[in-house]
Amino acid sequence: MRTITEGVLESSRCPECDTGIQADSRFTKWCPACDWNVDPGGPEPAKGRLEALRRTLARRHGEKLLATMSTDAPGEQRARRDAYGVLAYVVALLIHGVTAVLATTGIWCVVSGWGGLLMVPGLFLLLLGWGLRPRLNRLPKDEDNGAVLRRPDAPELFALIDEVAEVSGTRGVDAVAVNADTNASVQTYGLRGRLLTLGLPLWESLTPEHRIALLGHELGHYSNGDTRRGLVLGTAFRSLGLWLFYLSPIPNPTAVQMITNLAYIGPRLLVQGVLMLLDTLTLRSTQRSEYLADSAAARAGSTEAAVGLMDRLLVVDSIDITLRREVNSRQLRRSGQPRGTEGEGLWEELAAHIASIPESEYERQRRVGALRGHSVDATHPPTHLRRRRLLDVGPVAGVVVADEERSARIAGELAGARGTVAREVVRDGVDGV
Repeated sequence: MRTITEGVLESSRCPECDTGIQADSRFTKWCPACDWNVDPGGPEPAKGRLEALRRTLARRHGEKLLATMSTDAPGEQRARRDAYGVLAYVVALLIHGVTAVLATTGIWCVVSGWGGLLMVPGLFLLLLGWGLRPRLNRLPKDEDNGAVLRRPDAPELFALIDEVAEVSGTRGVDAVAVNADTNASVQTYGLRGRLLTLGLPLWESLTPEHRIALLGHELGHYSNGDTRRGLVLGTAFRSLGLWLFYLSPIPNPTAVQMITNLAYIGPRLLVQGVLMLLDTLTLRSTQRSEYLADSAAARAGSTEAAVGLMDRLLVVDSIDITLRREVNSRQLRRSGQPRGTEGEGLWEELAAHIASIPESEYERQRRVGALRGHSVDATHPPTHLRRRRLLDVGPVAGVVVADEERSARIAGELAGARGTVAREVVRDGVDGV
Protein backbone atom coordinates (compact mmCIF):
# COMPACT_ATOMS: atom_id res chain seq x y z
CA MET A 1 0.00 0.00 0.00
CA ARG A 2 1.35 3.44 -0.91
CA THR A 3 1.84 5.79 2.07
CA ILE A 4 1.28 9.53 2.19
CA THR A 5 5.02 10.03 1.70
CA GLU A 6 5.00 8.28 -1.67
CA GLY A 7 3.88 9.68 -5.00
CA VAL A 8 3.92 8.62 -8.62
CA LEU A 9 6.07 10.58 -11.06
CA GLU A 10 3.86 11.40 -14.04
CA SER A 11 5.13 12.65 -17.41
CA SER A 12 3.11 14.83 -19.79
CA ARG A 13 3.36 17.85 -22.10
CA CYS A 14 2.38 21.40 -21.25
CA PRO A 15 -0.82 22.35 -23.12
CA GLU A 16 0.44 25.94 -23.47
CA CYS A 17 4.07 25.66 -24.60
CA ASP A 18 4.45 21.89 -25.25
CA THR A 19 7.34 21.61 -22.78
CA GLY A 20 7.81 18.21 -21.16
CA ILE A 21 6.50 18.09 -17.57
CA GLN A 22 7.28 15.64 -14.80
CA ALA A 23 5.06 16.00 -11.74
CA ASP A 24 4.55 14.19 -8.46
CA SER A 25 0.99 12.86 -8.46
CA ARG A 26 0.38 14.24 -4.96
CA PHE A 27 0.85 17.85 -6.03
CA THR A 28 -0.39 20.31 -8.63
CA LYS A 29 0.84 19.66 -12.17
CA TRP A 30 2.34 22.84 -13.62
CA CYS A 31 4.85 24.04 -16.21
CA PRO A 32 8.07 25.68 -14.97
CA ALA A 33 8.74 27.08 -18.46
CA CYS A 34 5.57 29.16 -18.91
CA ASP A 35 3.88 28.96 -15.46
CA TRP A 36 0.84 27.14 -16.85
CA ASN A 37 -1.40 26.06 -13.93
CA VAL A 38 1.08 27.45 -11.39
CA ASP A 39 -1.78 28.88 -9.31
CA PRO A 40 -5.00 27.07 -10.24
CA GLY A 41 -6.90 28.18 -7.16
CA GLY A 42 -6.06 31.87 -7.27
CA PRO A 43 -5.77 34.10 -4.20
CA GLU A 44 -8.33 33.89 -1.42
CA PRO A 45 -10.49 37.01 -1.07
CA ALA A 46 -9.81 39.23 1.92
CA LYS A 47 -12.16 38.79 4.87
CA GLY A 48 -13.48 42.27 5.57
CA ARG A 49 -12.23 45.79 5.01
CA LEU A 50 -9.56 45.65 7.71
CA GLU A 51 -8.01 42.52 6.22
CA ALA A 52 -8.07 44.05 2.72
CA LEU A 53 -6.37 47.20 4.02
CA ARG A 54 -3.73 45.17 5.81
CA ARG A 55 -2.93 43.18 2.66
CA THR A 56 -2.58 46.34 0.58
CA LEU A 57 -0.35 48.03 3.13
CA ALA A 58 1.70 44.87 3.63
CA ARG A 59 2.65 44.81 -0.06
CA ARG A 60 3.26 48.54 -0.29
CA HIS A 61 5.41 48.86 2.82
CA GLY A 62 7.14 45.55 2.20
CA GLU A 63 8.41 46.66 -1.21
CA LYS A 64 9.48 50.11 0.02
CA LEU A 65 11.32 48.67 3.01
CA LEU A 66 13.06 46.08 0.85
CA ALA A 67 14.53 48.87 -1.26
CA THR A 68 15.98 50.60 1.80
CA MET A 69 17.15 47.50 3.70
CA SER A 70 18.52 45.14 1.04
CA THR A 71 21.95 46.76 0.94
CA ASP A 72 22.61 46.12 4.64
CA ALA A 73 23.98 42.81 5.84
CA PRO A 74 22.02 40.94 8.52
CA GLY A 75 22.88 42.49 11.88
CA GLU A 76 23.67 45.99 10.55
CA GLN A 77 20.12 47.30 10.81
CA ARG A 78 18.53 48.52 14.01
CA ALA A 79 14.87 49.30 14.47
CA ARG A 80 14.06 52.95 14.89
CA ARG A 81 10.94 54.78 15.97
CA ASP A 82 9.68 57.36 13.49
CA ALA A 83 6.92 59.98 13.66
CA TYR A 84 4.32 57.34 12.81
CA GLY A 85 5.47 55.24 15.74
CA VAL A 86 5.24 58.19 18.13
CA LEU A 87 1.73 59.02 16.85
CA ALA A 88 0.74 55.36 17.32
CA TYR A 89 1.78 55.58 20.98
CA VAL A 90 -0.31 58.76 21.36
CA VAL A 91 -3.36 56.99 19.86
CA ALA A 92 -2.80 53.96 22.12
CA LEU A 93 -2.61 56.19 25.19
CA LEU A 94 -5.82 57.94 24.13
CA ILE A 95 -7.51 54.53 23.83
CA HIS A 96 -6.46 53.66 27.37
CA GLY A 97 -7.47 57.19 28.42
CA VAL A 98 -11.06 56.58 27.30
CA THR A 99 -11.23 53.53 29.55
CA ALA A 100 -9.77 55.55 32.43
CA VAL A 101 -12.32 58.33 31.90
CA LEU A 102 -15.19 55.83 31.95
CA ALA A 103 -13.97 54.31 35.20
CA THR A 104 -13.25 57.70 36.81
CA THR A 105 -16.64 59.08 35.82
CA GLY A 106 -18.30 55.97 37.19
CA ILE A 107 -16.52 56.37 40.54
CA TRP A 108 -17.54 60.05 40.70
CA CYS A 109 -21.17 59.22 39.96
CA VAL A 110 -21.28 56.50 42.61
CA VAL A 111 -19.56 58.58 45.29
CA SER A 112 -21.35 61.88 44.66
CA GLY A 113 -24.74 60.31 44.07
CA TRP A 114 -24.59 57.66 46.78
CA GLY A 115 -28.08 56.39 47.43
CA GLY A 116 -29.51 58.37 44.53
CA LEU A 117 -30.21 57.98 40.84
CA LEU A 118 -26.60 58.77 39.86
CA MET A 119 -25.56 55.39 41.22
CA VAL A 120 -27.22 53.61 38.29
CA PRO A 121 -25.16 55.27 35.51
CA GLY A 122 -22.16 55.24 37.85
CA LEU A 123 -22.28 51.49 38.34
CA PHE A 124 -22.86 51.01 34.61
CA LEU A 125 -19.79 53.11 33.74
CA LEU A 126 -17.72 51.27 36.35
CA LEU A 127 -18.71 47.92 34.90
CA LEU A 128 -18.03 49.19 31.38
CA GLY A 129 -14.62 50.55 32.38
CA TRP A 130 -13.76 47.27 34.09
CA GLY A 131 -14.84 45.26 31.06
CA LEU A 132 -12.80 47.44 28.68
CA ARG A 133 -9.70 47.62 30.89
CA PRO A 134 -6.33 46.83 29.28
CA ARG A 135 -5.58 43.15 29.77
CA LEU A 136 -2.15 41.65 30.15
CA ASN A 137 -1.47 38.28 28.57
CA ARG A 138 -1.57 35.33 30.94
CA LEU A 139 0.52 32.20 30.94
CA PRO A 140 -1.62 29.39 29.49
CA LYS A 141 -2.38 26.30 31.54
CA ASP A 142 -1.52 22.76 30.42
CA GLU A 143 -5.16 21.84 30.14
CA ASP A 144 -5.88 24.79 27.84
CA ASN A 145 -4.05 23.30 24.85
CA GLY A 146 -0.92 21.17 24.90
CA ALA A 147 1.72 21.61 27.58
CA VAL A 148 3.68 24.45 29.21
CA LEU A 149 7.35 23.79 29.99
CA ARG A 150 9.57 25.58 32.47
CA ARG A 151 13.38 25.48 32.66
CA PRO A 152 13.58 22.40 34.93
CA ASP A 153 11.29 20.52 32.50
CA ALA A 154 13.52 21.01 29.43
CA PRO A 155 17.02 22.29 30.34
CA GLU A 156 18.54 21.44 26.94
CA LEU A 157 15.77 23.20 25.01
CA PHE A 158 16.06 26.30 27.20
CA ALA A 159 19.85 26.23 26.83
CA LEU A 160 19.42 26.27 23.04
CA ILE A 161 16.91 29.13 23.32
CA ASP A 162 19.33 31.09 25.53
CA GLU A 163 22.15 30.55 23.03
CA VAL A 164 19.99 31.76 20.15
CA ALA A 165 18.77 34.70 22.26
CA GLU A 166 22.35 35.81 22.94
CA VAL A 167 23.08 35.82 19.20
CA SER A 168 19.86 37.80 18.65
CA GLY A 169 20.86 40.40 21.23
CA THR A 170 18.23 39.66 23.87
CA ARG A 171 17.50 37.31 26.76
CA GLY A 172 15.71 33.99 26.62
CA VAL A 173 12.16 33.10 27.62
CA ASP A 174 10.59 32.08 30.90
CA ALA A 175 8.24 29.41 29.55
CA VAL A 176 7.60 27.39 26.39
CA ALA A 177 4.08 26.39 25.39
CA VAL A 178 3.76 23.40 23.06
CA ASN A 179 0.49 23.02 21.16
CA ALA A 180 -1.13 21.78 17.94
CA ASP A 181 -0.99 25.04 15.94
CA THR A 182 1.00 25.15 12.71
CA ASN A 183 2.78 28.24 13.93
CA ALA A 184 5.31 29.68 16.37
CA SER A 185 5.22 32.96 18.26
CA VAL A 186 6.52 34.93 21.23
CA GLN A 187 4.57 37.13 23.58
CA THR A 188 4.93 38.82 26.94
CA TYR A 189 2.77 37.68 29.84
CA GLY A 190 2.29 39.64 33.00
CA LEU A 191 4.65 42.61 33.10
CA ARG A 192 7.97 40.99 32.11
CA GLY A 193 7.42 37.27 31.55
CA ARG A 194 8.29 35.88 28.12
CA LEU A 195 6.49 32.99 26.49
CA LEU A 196 7.60 31.10 23.37
CA THR A 197 4.86 29.06 21.72
CA LEU A 198 5.91 26.17 19.49
CA GLY A 199 3.27 24.52 17.34
CA LEU A 200 4.30 20.90 16.92
CA PRO A 201 3.00 20.51 13.32
CA LEU A 202 5.49 23.21 12.27
CA TRP A 203 8.30 22.29 14.69
CA GLU A 204 8.24 18.61 13.76
CA SER A 205 8.34 19.41 10.02
CA LEU A 206 11.61 21.36 10.37
CA THR A 207 15.22 20.24 10.35
CA PRO A 208 17.43 21.13 13.35
CA GLU A 209 18.91 24.02 11.34
CA HIS A 210 15.45 25.32 10.44
CA ARG A 211 14.45 25.16 14.11
CA ILE A 212 17.41 27.33 15.12
CA ALA A 213 16.44 29.85 12.43
CA LEU A 214 12.85 29.77 13.72
CA LEU A 215 14.01 30.49 17.27
CA GLY A 216 16.25 33.27 15.98
CA HIS A 217 13.37 34.88 14.13
CA GLU A 218 10.96 34.74 17.06
CA LEU A 219 13.48 35.95 19.65
CA GLY A 220 14.63 38.64 17.23
CA HIS A 221 11.30 40.40 17.80
CA TYR A 222 12.43 41.24 21.33
CA SER A 223 15.67 42.90 20.20
CA ASN A 224 14.49 44.96 17.24
CA GLY A 225 11.76 47.17 18.65
CA ASP A 226 8.60 45.37 17.52
CA THR A 227 6.18 47.92 18.95
CA ARG A 228 3.02 45.85 18.49
CA ARG A 229 4.35 43.36 21.02
CA GLY A 230 4.98 46.09 23.60
CA LEU A 231 2.84 46.72 26.65
CA VAL A 232 1.20 50.00 25.55
CA LEU A 233 0.38 49.15 21.92
CA GLY A 234 -0.26 45.46 22.51
CA THR A 235 -2.92 46.16 25.14
CA ALA A 236 -4.41 48.92 22.96
CA PHE A 237 -4.94 46.48 20.09
CA ARG A 238 -6.54 43.98 22.49
CA SER A 239 -8.79 46.70 23.94
CA LEU A 240 -10.00 47.70 20.46
CA GLY A 241 -10.70 44.08 19.66
CA LEU A 242 -12.75 43.80 22.84
CA TRP A 243 -14.68 46.97 21.98
CA LEU A 244 -15.54 45.53 18.58
CA PHE A 245 -16.72 42.34 20.28
CA TYR A 246 -19.04 44.29 22.57
CA LEU A 247 -20.35 46.32 19.62
CA SER A 248 -20.93 43.35 17.34
CA PRO A 249 -24.49 43.19 15.94
CA ILE A 250 -26.83 40.79 17.68
CA PRO A 251 -27.64 37.84 15.37
CA ASN A 252 -31.30 37.09 14.59
CA PRO A 253 -32.42 40.22 16.47
CA THR A 254 -35.87 40.96 17.86
CA ALA A 255 -37.48 44.33 17.17
CA VAL A 256 -35.83 45.90 20.24
CA GLN A 257 -32.49 44.30 19.40
CA MET A 258 -32.70 45.71 15.87
CA ILE A 259 -32.81 49.18 17.38
CA THR A 260 -29.77 48.27 19.50
CA ASN A 261 -27.94 47.07 16.40
CA LEU A 262 -28.70 50.36 14.64
CA ALA A 263 -27.42 52.30 17.66
CA TYR A 264 -24.19 50.27 17.55
CA ILE A 265 -23.39 51.15 13.93
CA GLY A 266 -21.83 54.56 14.64
CA PRO A 267 -19.63 53.48 17.58
CA ARG A 268 -18.61 50.31 15.75
CA LEU A 269 -17.50 52.26 12.66
CA LEU A 270 -15.59 54.65 14.91
CA VAL A 271 -13.74 51.79 16.63
CA GLN A 272 -12.98 50.15 13.27
CA GLY A 273 -11.63 53.47 12.02
CA VAL A 274 -9.34 53.83 15.05
CA LEU A 275 -8.17 50.23 14.60
CA MET A 276 -7.38 50.88 10.93
CA LEU A 277 -5.52 54.05 11.90
CA LEU A 278 -3.44 52.21 14.50
CA ASP A 279 -2.79 49.45 11.96
CA THR A 280 -1.60 51.98 9.39
CA LEU A 281 0.64 53.82 11.86
CA THR A 282 2.35 50.66 13.13
CA LEU A 283 2.53 48.48 10.02
CA ARG A 284 5.75 49.97 8.64
CA SER A 285 7.50 49.48 11.99
CA THR A 286 6.08 45.96 12.27
CA GLN A 287 7.28 45.01 8.80
CA ARG A 288 10.73 46.42 9.52
CA SER A 289 10.85 44.26 12.63
CA GLU A 290 10.01 41.19 10.52
CA TYR A 291 12.92 41.90 8.18
CA LEU A 292 15.20 42.39 11.19
CA ALA A 293 13.89 39.18 12.77
CA ASP A 294 14.84 37.40 9.53
CA SER A 295 18.35 38.78 9.96
CA ALA A 296 18.43 37.34 13.48
CA ALA A 297 17.31 33.99 12.05
CA ALA A 298 20.20 34.07 9.54
CA ARG A 299 22.76 34.98 12.21
CA ALA A 300 21.59 32.16 14.46
CA GLY A 301 21.02 29.37 11.95
CA SER A 302 22.58 30.63 8.65
CA THR A 303 21.08 32.26 5.58
CA GLU A 304 20.44 28.85 4.06
CA ALA A 305 18.45 27.76 7.13
CA ALA A 306 16.47 31.03 7.26
CA VAL A 307 15.57 30.76 3.57
CA GLY A 308 14.68 27.09 3.99
CA LEU A 309 12.40 28.03 6.89
CA MET A 310 10.53 30.45 4.62
CA ASP A 311 10.09 27.69 2.05
CA ARG A 312 8.57 25.52 4.77
CA LEU A 313 6.15 28.31 5.62
CA LEU A 314 5.00 28.31 1.98
CA VAL A 315 3.79 24.70 2.34
CA VAL A 316 1.90 25.23 5.60
CA ASP A 317 -1.32 24.26 3.81
CA SER A 318 0.27 20.93 2.87
CA ILE A 319 1.24 20.41 6.52
CA ASP A 320 -2.35 21.05 7.64
CA ILE A 321 -3.86 18.82 4.95
CA THR A 322 -1.47 15.97 5.72
CA LEU A 323 -2.11 16.25 9.45
CA ARG A 324 -5.88 16.28 8.93
CA ARG A 325 -5.70 13.24 6.64
CA GLU A 326 -3.57 11.30 9.11
CA VAL A 327 -5.80 12.26 12.05
CA ASN A 328 -8.95 11.21 10.18
CA SER A 329 -7.35 7.87 9.36
CA ARG A 330 -6.43 7.28 13.00
CA GLN A 331 -9.90 8.24 14.20
CA LEU A 332 -11.47 5.67 11.89
CA ARG A 333 -9.35 2.86 13.31
CA ARG A 334 -9.16 4.15 16.90
CA SER A 335 -11.69 1.61 18.22
CA GLY A 336 -9.24 -1.22 17.58
CA GLN A 337 -6.29 0.48 19.30
CA PRO A 338 -5.33 0.38 22.97
CA ARG A 339 -6.30 3.58 24.76
CA GLY A 340 -3.47 6.11 24.86
CA THR A 341 -1.65 4.80 21.75
CA GLU A 342 -3.74 6.53 19.06
CA GLY A 343 -1.23 9.37 18.69
CA GLU A 344 1.89 7.23 18.33
CA GLY A 345 3.92 7.98 15.21
CA LEU A 346 1.79 10.97 14.21
CA TRP A 347 4.64 13.48 14.13
CA GLU A 348 6.99 11.01 12.41
CA GLU A 349 4.42 10.55 9.61
CA LEU A 350 4.08 14.30 9.22
CA ALA A 351 7.85 14.87 9.16
CA ALA A 352 8.30 12.11 6.59
CA HIS A 353 5.71 13.68 4.32
CA ILE A 354 7.31 17.13 4.50
CA ALA A 355 10.74 15.63 3.82
CA SER A 356 9.32 13.97 0.69
CA ILE A 357 7.98 17.17 -0.89
CA PRO A 358 9.88 17.62 -4.18
CA GLU A 359 11.80 20.79 -5.01
CA SER A 360 9.38 21.44 -7.91
CA GLU A 361 6.54 21.97 -5.41
CA TYR A 362 8.61 24.43 -3.38
CA GLU A 363 9.43 26.32 -6.58
CA ARG A 364 5.76 26.41 -7.53
CA GLN A 365 4.85 27.75 -4.10
CA ARG A 366 7.57 30.41 -4.39
CA ARG A 367 6.11 31.57 -7.71
CA VAL A 368 2.57 31.50 -6.32
CA GLY A 369 3.77 33.52 -3.34
CA ALA A 370 5.25 36.15 -5.64
CA LEU A 371 2.02 36.30 -7.68
CA ARG A 372 -0.26 36.56 -4.65
CA GLY A 373 2.03 38.62 -2.45
CA HIS A 374 1.87 35.74 0.07
CA SER A 375 2.73 36.53 3.65
CA VAL A 376 2.45 34.57 6.87
CA ASP A 377 -0.29 37.02 7.84
CA ALA A 378 -1.32 40.50 6.81
CA THR A 379 1.21 42.18 9.12
CA HIS A 380 4.23 40.44 7.53
CA PRO A 381 6.03 41.57 4.38
CA PRO A 382 5.40 39.25 1.42
CA THR A 383 7.46 36.09 1.89
CA HIS A 384 9.19 36.32 -1.48
CA LEU A 385 10.48 39.80 -0.53
CA ARG A 386 11.81 38.52 2.79
CA ARG A 387 13.50 35.65 1.00
CA ARG A 388 14.98 37.93 -1.67
CA ARG A 389 16.46 40.27 0.93
CA LEU A 390 18.33 37.49 2.70
CA LEU A 391 19.70 36.18 -0.59
CA ASP A 392 20.64 39.65 -1.88
CA VAL A 393 22.86 40.51 1.10
CA GLY A 394 24.90 37.32 0.67
CA PRO A 395 25.29 34.13 2.73
CA VAL A 396 25.76 34.30 6.49
CA ALA A 397 27.10 31.34 8.46
CA GLY A 398 25.01 30.36 11.47
CA VAL A 399 26.52 30.70 14.94
CA VAL A 400 24.36 28.16 16.79
CA VAL A 401 24.70 24.47 16.04
CA ALA A 402 22.38 21.62 17.04
CA ASP A 403 24.16 18.31 16.44
CA GLU A 404 22.42 14.94 16.47
CA GLU A 405 23.07 14.33 20.17
CA ARG A 406 21.72 17.72 21.20
CA SER A 407 18.69 17.34 18.95
CA ALA A 408 18.03 13.91 20.48
CA ARG A 409 18.18 15.31 24.01
CA ILE A 410 15.74 18.08 23.11
CA ALA A 411 13.43 15.53 21.47
CA GLY A 412 13.55 13.52 24.70
CA GLU A 413 12.55 16.57 26.74
CA LEU A 414 9.62 17.20 24.40
CA ALA A 415 8.53 13.56 24.30
CA GLY A 416 5.83 13.97 26.94
CA ALA A 417 4.39 17.08 25.29
CA ARG A 418 4.57 15.46 21.85
CA GLY A 419 2.56 12.49 23.08
CA THR A 420 0.01 14.66 24.89
CA VAL A 421 -0.61 16.93 21.91
CA ALA A 422 -0.77 13.99 19.47
CA ARG A 423 -3.43 12.26 21.58
CA GLU A 424 -5.41 15.51 21.86
CA VAL A 425 -5.28 16.05 18.10
CA VAL A 426 -6.46 12.51 17.32
CA ARG A 427 -9.17 12.64 19.99
CA ASP A 428 -10.55 16.10 19.15
CA GLY A 429 -9.59 16.44 15.50
CA VAL A 430 -7.41 19.11 13.91
CA ASP A 431 -10.06 21.83 14.20
CA GLY A 432 -10.93 20.90 17.78
CA VAL A 433 -7.55 21.60 19.32
